[in-house]
Amino acid sequence: MNRAVKIGLAGTCTALLALGGFGTYNILHSLTSGSSGDAGSQGARAFDPSALSSTPPSDAEAVKLARAFLDSWSRQHLDGAASDTDLPGTASQALRDYADGLHLKKLSFGHIVSVGASSVTSGATKVTFDVTAQVAGGTWSYPSAVAVLKSANGQSAVHWNNSVLYPGLADGQSLTAGKLPAGAGGTKVVASDGKTDLSGFASLRDIAATIGENAKPTGGSPGTGVAVVDGGGTGVETLKVFTKGRPAVVRTTIDAGLQAVAERAVKDAHLQQKPAGTVALDWRNGHILAIAHSGDDGDIAINGIKSPGSTMKIITSAALFDKAGLTPSSPAPCQDSQMANSQLFHNDSGVRANPGSSLAQAFTVSCNTSFIKDGYRYLVHDGDASALNDEAVNVFGMGSWSIGGGVATTDPSIPADVQGGDQAAQFIGQGKVTATPLFMASVAATVRGAGFHQPIILPGQHQQTASRPISARTAGYLQSMMRNVATSGTAAPRLGGLVGVGAKTGTAEEADHTNGWLTAYNSRISVAALVEGGSSGVDSAGYVVRRLLTGS
Repeated sequence: MNRAVKIGLAGTCTALLALGGFGTYNILHSLTSGSSGDAGSQGARAFDPSALSSTPPSDAEAVKLARAFLDSWSRQHLDGAASDTDLPGTASQALRDYADGLHLKKLSFGHIVSVGASSVTSGATKVTFDVTAQVAGGTWSYPSAVAVLKSANGQSAVHWNNSVLYPGLADGQSLTAGKLPAGAGGTKVVASDGKTDLSGFASLRDIAATIGENAKPTGGSPGTGVAVVDGGGTGVETLKVFTKGRPAVVRTTIDAGLQAVAERAVKDAHLQQKPAGTVALDWRNGHILAIAHSGDDGDIAINGIKSPGSTMKIITSAALFDKAGLTPSSPAPCQDSQMANSQLFHNDSGVRANPGSSLAQAFTVSCNTSFIKDGYRYLVHDGDASALNDEAVNVFGMGSWSIGGGVATTDPSIPADVQGGDQAAQFIGQGKVTATPLFMASVAATVRGAGFHQPIILPGQHQQTASRPISARTAGYLQSMMRNVATSGTAAPRLGGLVGVGAKTGTAEEADHTNGWLTAYNSRISVAALVEGGSSGVDSAGYVVRRLLTGS
């Protein structure tokens, strides 16, 4: 009778093995082991991690141990599963956290196969398998693997780390299922239309990422699925989505249509691939409407700190009006050269001498010597050349700005304590004077809007104020002069014929090359552009600015 029973059992096992699969193994393991994990547990208790075998486990040994471990895990005999590892205490708690975090209902494994030596764990044999987990919200499947080690006494164990739970799961991370956690789905940073994703614009990807990390989003609803979270419960990565949610949104001041124009403008064919940066503002409120840049020097639109050249003559003129009482018709002789503080200054090529020039005429043709002479005569007193700094700070709002969302910008600089030739050079935007397209766009905005509004990229962001609002008299003078520059002066080749436009060009020397600048406004926006290596403002930055002013 006993012999017949044994033969019957052997026949049953043979038939079951022929069926294959882990479900079959569960039955066999129960019949032969008597209790979950017993065979594996005995081996693991004898495994000596301090004395590893010089040869890894065979494929058969590795699969046998892996099956014992997975069998116990699938039936939630977690201490038994943990005892099949080389770190039973750590594994036991991690397996419980896995079940709790996923709200695990059922777990099964399939396609358990040895694939030879592990490339990650030295001396181990790698066993791969598929996982199917019924968790909160749905069913999640993924491929996984374990590394099986062998000690010198012949016993084997699963090498434990967080990757046993899910491939690549790092220390300090865990899994969760159900409502997706904050951070797992990200935050969508959008234009002022509330829908255009800023990360779709090449120039704004880094800015959008920074805002997404720092600004407080609104709205949105979480989806459900499986995610990796860090120790604080913040989402790291979404692994499975059961139901889609709506991402929380941060709305910015960016005009999606104008941003698209700006992206094209900084790559205008006339620039011959020279690095360029541009910023457009709504001059009525300081809202940043577009930021774009090209080249490998980073975002030169908001961080390209360069000498602004003759665009600085806007602030110089304002200081001459406010501090010296000059008017656009005041004399400003344009000479071929001008000595100031033992330094000789010249005009750009093409500027003709005009001894009878007025300040407005000198501004229109961008005569350097006129502004060197008048600036040094009227704004430097007993060696004190701080008047230009005072005008820039207190009327044009120059300072340390925060445009919002943690986005870093580089501050302009007009030192108050310049000495020597720099005392004169500052009046034509050279020497120690530096600026960015962001600042120069704001300068034009202050003129057109008859008041300073600090640039911001998030609506409602705090805006610094200028201590002395630009006077209506000075704003009117500057508007008239900038209009002449656009219609008949240095900017006319690019901007002539455009309605309601005021502008100022600039060409600044830097080492062995020049940089081209142009700042302008129309009835809606102010804009500034910088082209590194531009031969002149009008023939480089002028192409960028025109496209923004015309929206083409």
